[in-house]
Amino acid sequence: MCDAPAVNRTEIEIKLNRGRADALETVTAMSEDELRAPRTRSEHDAESWWSWADHFIHITLIEKNFNAMIRRHLEGRQGMDPAMVDESGKALRPIGDIMAYVHELTESWKVKHEGKPLEELVRISSVIRADTLKLLSETSDEQLRSKIPGAPWSDGTVGGIIAVHADHWKMHRKWAQEAAEPAAAG
Repeated sequence: MCDAPAVNRTEIEIKLNRGRADALETVTAMSEDELRAPRTRSEHDAESWWSWADHFIHITLIEKNFNAMIRRHLEGRQGMDPAMVDESGKALRPIGDIMAYVHELTESWKVKHEGKPLEELVRISSVIRADTLKLLSETSDEQLRSKIPGAPWSDGTVGGIIAVHADHWKMHRKWAQEAAEPAAAG
């Protein structure tokens, strides 16, 4: 899900800012029809289609949840969800069950924000990105290098996980660009 892990806070911040700029430039260049047109099927509900706006707001939920996971880890608690992994990071459920839970969670976030004006989606995402940058500024170099047991993203370090948000957008942008609209898909 991530290219190479970012090595230091400056590289992480540059990567985050470039990814954020790309996301904002992509969605703000679209007409309202293009922004809201169905692009990809939901991985939770086959009747639900995701638009560019849905992909854009989705990445904010993951960023918000990753920030909470990192904070738990930095406080000395289990970072990953204890219902999903044990303290060593070993999965407690089959990956299919874990992904079904994640897809249900992300679909509910999509539904919660569906139809909101783009400016509101940008505002929501700005609040979350500001929290990410605050977290980055408060984290020591040693903490950035610490690994969260069981975290499969990037190299599993706090810094790598923070940096992965730019790659997450790239992945969703690619899926939305390559997707056929439902009418064309038959």
